[in-house]
Amino acid sequence: MQLNGLIFTLPKEIKLLIGAFIIVLSIGFYTGLLFVGETSSANPNGIEEQYLGNENDENATVMRFKKSEKEMLTLVHNHILSMSIIFFLIGLLVAITKLNNKFKLFLIIEPFVSVIFTFGGLYLLWTGILWTKYIVMFSGILMTLTFSLSILIVLKQLLQKR
Repeated sequence: MQLNGLIFTLPKEIKLLIGAFIIVLSIGFYTGLLFVGETSSANPNGIEEQYLGNENDENATVMRFKKSEKEMLTLVHNHILSMSIIFFLIGLLVAITKLNNKFKLFLIIEPFVSVIFTFGGLYLLWTGILWTKYIVMFSGILMTLTFSLSILIVLKQLLQKR
């Protein structure tokens, strides 16, 4: 079965379903990023403070405490499971677009690597391996860029005629 470009041959109803799914999923994804920006200042030190607390900083405007093991395991578990499903579905949609195969493979596989590095990195940061905050930041940015590029490609090709 030829998958490359299959998106162009889908019936209108399926294209509308995919488009609606992509838009609602994107709203949820980007709302999550707004939350990350609010809670961690979207920088490595903010990430560290969010998970390890700032109890020793007398000048802190908002007091934060180190997350418990239960909180960390819940966060890592929930994010890895939900994001693996999200990226599996996005990967299926990218698979049926018309793209260079190597680029397509990158867009399909990279988010799974970033999910492991981002949330595994957060857990390692929580255990005291402080340099992983940079890996968390980099992999989170790469995951977001890959997600954004994937949905733009899918939406663009949904709107194109054969």
